Parts: sequence; structure tokens; C-alpha cells
Amino acid sequence: MTDYLDREQDKTFTKVYKQQTPDILEAFVRFDSAVFQPEDRAIPLKYRELIALAVGITTQCVYCIDGHSQRAVTAGATEVELAEASWVATAIRAGGGFAHGRLGFKFGADATPANHSVHHEHGQQGQG
Repeated sequence: MTDYLDREQDKTFTKVYKQQTPDILEAFVRFDSAVFQPEDRAIPLKYRELIALAVGITTQCVYCIDGHSQRAVTAGATEVELAEASWVATAIRAGGGFAHGRLGFKFGADATPANHSVHHEHGQQGQG
């Protein structure tokens, strides 16, 4: 993963946002700061960081995984909590594949000839 992640060099490209869309960058920074402010939120920072880590793993964003795993540890997360957050992300991703896989059956039924029905319980066709 580190072939394309360069913590220091990659940050230099933020200048494009600063030059081209400073108003949007400023709004994003304010938003992100509000979401991850250390105090005065219902969900403690450590858990917000673990949520962010799990989302980063799910979206496969190496920058989010890098930043939020470090921030979670700084906020008090342990290795077992990082591991469990990773497993939660893995379960959600696998569950999404399972759930969306069912759409294949649903949409596949649209292509089934009218004189054939699909037997969902036994996976057999042509009974109808």
C-alpha cells in the first residue's frame, strides 16, 4: 500500500485545493473539525475514530485507514479495538456482497422466459 502513499509529499497537493477552491476547502475543514472535535459529542472521539477507520477500510481509502487508525490510538483505542473495527468493516462489506447478490436472482428472473418459472427453494428451473 505504501507504493502510492507518501504522507509528506501527498500533502503538498493540497495547494491545488487552496488555489482553486479555497472556499470549499475551508468549508470542508470546518465540517471535518466539527465531526471530529474531541469534546461535546454524544459519541466519544475514540468511537468516532473507530467508525471512521471501519468506513475507511470499507471504502478502501488508505489515507483514511492511515489517519483514523492513528487518531483512534491517540484517542485511546487498543489493538483489539482496531481489530474489531476491521472485522466490522469486513462483515459489512461481505454482507453487502451477500445482499446485493440476491439482486442477481431478482434481475435474472426478468430474463427468464415466460413459460419457465424459477424455483427459488430448490434452485431448479422449468417447474411451472
